[in-house]
Amino acid sequence: MRATFSQESAQQQTCHALSEIFADCPLDKVAVRLWDGTAWPDARARAAVLALKHPDALARMFLPGTEVGLAEAYLHNDFDIEGDIQSAFEIADFLLAHLGDWKKKLKLAGLLVALPDRNGSSTMRRAARQLFPQIRNRRYSPERVRRAITFHYDISNDFYRLWLDRRMVYSCAYFQSPDDPLEAAQEYKLEYLCRKLRLRPGQRLLDIGCGWGALVIHAAKHFGVSAEGITLSEPQAEWARTQIAQAGVAAEAKVEVGDYREICANGRELYDAIVSVGMAEHVGREWLPDYFRLAHQVLKPGGVFLNQAISESIVARPDNRNGSFIGRYVFPDGDIPPLPILLQAAETARFEIRDVENLCEHYALTLSHWLRRLETHRIDALSVVDEMTYRVWRLYLAGSAHGFGRGHLAVYQTLLAKLDPFGRAALPLTRHDWYIENPADRSSA
Repeated sequence: MRATFSQESAQQQTCHALSEIFADCPLDKVAVRLWDGTAWPDARARAAVLALKHPDALARMFLPGTEVGLAEAYLHNDFDIEGDIQSAFEIADFLLAHLGDWKKKLKLAGLLVALPDRNGSSTMRRAARQLFPQIRNRRYSPERVRRAITFHYDISNDFYRLWLDRRMVYSCAYFQSPDDPLEAAQEYKLEYLCRKLRLRPGQRLLDIGCGWGALVIHAAKHFGVSAEGITLSEPQAEWARTQIAQAGVAAEAKVEVGDYREICANGRELYDAIVSVGMAEHVGREWLPDYFRLAHQVLKPGGVFLNQAISESIVARPDNRNGSFIGRYVFPDGDIPPLPILLQAAETARFEIRDVENLCEHYALTLSHWLRRLETHRIDALSVVDEMTYRVWRLYLAGSAHGFGRGHLAVYQTLLAKLDPFGRAALPLTRHDWYIENPADRSSA
């Protein structure tokens, strides 16, 4: 039997459902606006507004009972987030923590099912289909990893240029002050990585997952090393090669397209230092021992490996057993295990752990910069990607900034040493040399 609804009854039912959904949730920074202009819970101005686009919006947001379902409602414009999207994430933890329980609450389920869809019919059929989400397995074969990397990084170099710094550094910057501009913080981050590795002229450096080549160029130009980078993204490699030529370091730097598992099979000489920034998240925790073993194998005795990777932090995130938005739309097969798992894998490969630093505050600042730059260039972004892709990245950047700011996520720089035959690492007694010079004090191009 087809049920029909008036606009007035739809508005009343939606407000009732909102009262149930947000019961006990403070709404100091976020309000809701219905499709007919009705403000809920009141008309007071707030930093962010969830704008419901039609009477079916709440059902599309919450009936799936998953993070992915909530995110997809935003991606498909069932609702929009106006104003400060980071403020909207103030209620995200509350919502995600309750998604799993709402399916068991008959009162709320009844309210959602009773809401009309866009043509005025009941949502019951879709509710039955969505209450049992699928669980997907993950694998980390070379071909699947290659496809996952391509999915994320091959969107468009022009898209990334809109919101990254001019060097196209797509990882956590390093801020001396929260007021530092992004360009300066990313330059200092490149400098900081090279100092942690204690690079010297004539050494050989391998960058696993080198992105658009900024670190390879910086190390070759300012530290006099022979720097090699590998990436699975051909557009990244093409960009990096152009930048290497323009920087005048073609004799000292190169970037290749390849899988990290190939680095031991092609007769490479040993390296004095290895760096990997944002690569280990694509490895998979069960493959981490092999990842570190391969790095150990191509590193000279006494050499160091600096691995930077995002990890789970001590503040638990809502359970995502039914999949996550980031896993579905941003980083397919991405894995961010807790730090102890990563360290154990490194030690299994016979690395000695020499230093661990959490840069979570730096990443929260970096992501906030990226988000503002993306929003500022929305029109330009829509000339190279579609609206849904723009929404994916806006949601991803805002949610990640919230995660680092609230302690759900961490990003660790881990300095590992390969001991020489006498059980020694050729490292200074202190970290003093990491901080003695500000790269802004010297001229750089």
